[in-house]
Amino acid sequence: MSAQDNPYGGGYAVQYDTGNAAPQPQEAREPAVKDTTTATFPADVIQESRQQPVLVDFWAPWCGPCKQLAPALEKVVAESGGRVKLVKMNIDDHPTIAGQLGIQSIPAVIAFRDGQPVDGFMGAIPESKIREFVDKVAGPGGAEQATAEALDAAAELRGEGDVRGAAQIYAAILGQEPDNLDALGGLADVLAEMGDIEGAREVIARAPEGSDEASQLAAAKAKVALADQVAELGDPTELQRRLEVNPKDHQARFDLALVHNALGEREQAADGLLAIMKADRTWDDDGARRQLLKFFEAWGMTDEATLAARRKLSSLLFS
Repeated sequence: MSAQDNPYGGGYAVQYDTGNAAPQPQEAREPAVKDTTTATFPADVIQESRQQPVLVDFWAPWCGPCKQLAPALEKVVAESGGRVKLVKMNIDDHPTIAGQLGIQSIPAVIAFRDGQPVDGFMGAIPESKIREFVDKVAGPGGAEQATAEALDAAAELRGEGDVRGAAQIYAAILGQEPDNLDALGGLADVLAEMGDIEGAREVIARAPEGSDEASQLAAAKAKVALADQVAELGDPTELQRRLEVNPKDHQARFDLALVHNALGEREQAADGLLAIMKADRTWDDDGARRQLLKFFEAWGMTDEATLAARRKLSSLLFS
């Protein structure tokens, strides 16, 4: 029975418990599979489904398909990591609930969540289909859920400024899933932020074939490209030292302006070129002004840095 023709309603919101409580020993946990009766159904199913989804297997001793379904169903539930529980109800001994739900053939498995039936299927379906059903009603689990939670934790650390902590989480994910693009992009990006451009470049190179245009890698690639551009322009520290020795070293000031622009420091870039123009308009055939106009075009006419630099340029030209 699909979600579209599910008479019990198909809408549900998946929520995860992301607490850090240590897992209980197996013997201390509630059993994942249990039998229920009409009297215990409210506690076993209605109340319990407010904690996690509960699957109710309606069966009967004489039902051949029920016996065929049961082992696969119990196996999938046992391997679900506690995401769902299974409750079995013998409709020969307890027919009331099945009648109220309108069940006319068995085996029938109905999923309850938050006290309400949300989905179900009938008949002895393959184990793979049972797993799909469990994932649908309980959300992804196992390694997939752990990875999603780890990525969220890394993003939270980055938001707090702890890029090293985020890098450790990304690296741990990649230890289990070497081709995970989110973790590859995240690790490369934080390495670039920490100034380890070669490390970032190596991580990007590990991306699986065919992922050159993957959005997850875009930010890291941009940072690496920017670092390469800055490296080609020269060492900003050395350029600054040259200016301290000779304030009229316009080439050093020009190159330093290009470095500032590559680093996103637009105001410093414009001020450097304006300083050259103020000192010598004829330098490099008015090269500082021509470069400044290129900056304006690249930044956009309404960019704050463009507007501020235009005002300074006008004051310089017409004063």
